[in-house]
Amino acid sequence: MSRVALYPGSFDPVTYGHIDLITRASRIFDKIIVAAAEDTQKRTLFTCAERVEMLTDVTRDIPNIEVVAFKGLVVDYAQDRGVNVLLRGLRMISDFEFELQMALTNRRLNEKIETLFLMPSEGHSFVSSTLLKEAASLGADTSSFVPPSVNQRLKDKLAEQQNSAVS
Repeated sequence: MSRVALYPGSFDPVTYGHIDLITRASRIFDKIIVAAAEDTQKRTLFTCAERVEMLTDVTRDIPNIEVVAFKGLVVDYAQDRGVNVLLRGLRMISDFEFELQMALTNRRLNEKIETLFLMPSEGHSFVSSTLLKEAASLGADTSSFVPPSVNQRLKDKLAEQQNSAVS
């Protein structure tokens, strides 16, 4: 029996913390499906297609990773793919309440799907895509939080937004 896990998220943008979790999970599971949510409550900077491109690029050297986009309930997508484990990252204690609530809701929606929490390595435990985007929009150097290709796309996207706001 193959051990497959689904790691869902917005990944807007993918950070070294996400990559750390993906890499470590890839040593535990035979396959990791990294799933970028198309319909998210978060206001994303990048389109889903752009987020999938970035994820594919930064995980290309990890052989047992599949990057996809998904719509709808994550438990429905997991069931459709035959996956019974969801991976979620816990950075700080502040993540725990939200993640526990989501895990319990998902369990109620589909009791056959378990949620497994992984913590990022210490050096990545404070990195948040939301804070990263805010810092980058204010001109901060974000190169220590994201791979170079993602950092460049982040700069380009923010410049594009700024130029369209000025026009």
